[in-house]
Amino acid sequence: MANKILMPKLSPTMEEGQISRWIKQEGDEIEANETIAEVDTDKATMEMTSLEPGTLLKILVPAGDNAKLGQTIGIIGAKGEDFSALLDEASANGNQKSEAATQKPEEKAEPSSEKAETSDRGGVQKLEQEVSETGGRSYDDQRPQAREDPQKSANGQPAAGGGQTSERLIVSPIAARMAAENGIDLRSLTGSGPQGRIIKRDIEAAMESGQPSAVSGQTEETPQSAFRAPQLTGASAYREENTSKMRQVIAQRLAQSIGPIPTFYLTVEIEMDNTLALRKQINASLKDDEKVSVNDIIVKVAAQALIKHPFVNSSYQDKSIRFYEDADIGVAVAIDEGLITPVVRAANRKGITEISREIREMAARAREKKLQPEEYTGATFSISNLGMFGIKEFTAIINPPEASIIAVGAAAPVPVVRDGEIVVKSVMNVTMSCDHRVIDGATGAKFLQTFKQMLENPVLMLM
Repeated sequence: MANKILMPKLSPTMEEGQISRWIKQEGDEIEANETIAEVDTDKATMEMTSLEPGTLLKILVPAGDNAKLGQTIGIIGAKGEDFSALLDEASANGNQKSEAATQKPEEKAEPSSEKAETSDRGGVQKLEQEVSETGGRSYDDQRPQAREDPQKSANGQPAAGGGQTSERLIVSPIAARMAAENGIDLRSLTGSGPQGRIIKRDIEAAMESGQPSAVSGQTEETPQSAFRAPQLTGASAYREENTSKMRQVIAQRLAQSIGPIPTFYLTVEIEMDNTLALRKQINASLKDDEKVSVNDIIVKVAAQALIKHPFVNSSYQDKSIRFYEDADIGVAVAIDEGLITPVVRAANRKGITEISREIREMAARAREKKLQPEEYTGATFSISNLGMFGIKEFTAIINPPEASIIAVGAAAPVPVVRDGEIVVKSVMNVTMSCDHRVIDGATGAKFLQTFKQMLENPVLMLM
């Protein structure tokens, strides 16, 4: 008997998922518990398995499209079985593809594992695009286009000499961006993806081979034409890309945090000379791929300080305050599609080198979107460090239901007065964002005082 394949709940905060790719295609035989698709959730790409054996009779949600929890995304059953009743039911619920979309399946791009970057870096090379059902892009020209083509006549047909071509290219979003940034002529490439789709590795191969760019490959202009004034035909052309699930969840959670949570901020300056000396001593006995960072030490110190100040290591519930016995530290890691916070569990019970090893390993898997939900949820406190980018001071937004987060800036040499003399010290600014429902001003200040004392005198971590 044919059954519906429903979008499962693959993470605690998941409300809908985006099909990254179908591993099984229509007509393929499937075993029970066999992986049939990959789904992008709010923070990671998860494998979706079949609950029963059978044949994948129909795919209703193609790669690149979103589906809400419990929505029908496919149909499984016996080969050759009639499943029209399930199709009608899925159509009534808005699951079935439109008739217009199913008329020309040969024009659809095959699923791709490459993820579209959400940043728009226009101005280098404008690529007019069509968004297909599978998330691919179809480019008809590489030249900037206004919303209305000035070369078209009044009847809507291209004017003579317009130079337009009807040939279509199927290009993944990340390949399009890389081509734009590096001036690669897409029409000179042969795509290695499904149905000739141009993907990331094709652009990388073109860059390695030194292929002429779309600009350098043109005939050399005369000096007079080189200074010809550009012809502006209207507002700038633009492109839109679907928002990733990660970016949607980030937006929702930040709005949830900055709105209902009464937040105040505390900033402290910390002399880092002794911590930097400690790091140097630790790394002297470690291999190059095992060396610890300043942030690893900060995680350890924060965990120790949290145990001494339980209100900071807590969360506000509707009618109670939840105090945590261990310090589970979320460490913010920037990835292409946003921000994710791998969690170091019970950091107060671990050494600095163990913390360093965990963060390095989880950060690598976070960038590959391979973290499991339990590895990036349930932190009791978070650390956001932008010091490596030269940021001196900033504020971070609390990640609910946590009660606090610290924003760590760069440690830089500055002149300070000690015993009436001016000396140079490495000073780092740390700003603490506090949920006032749990943390009072004095409570936050005392935590920062302990945090500061331990970083300025690391031996206090042993006490």
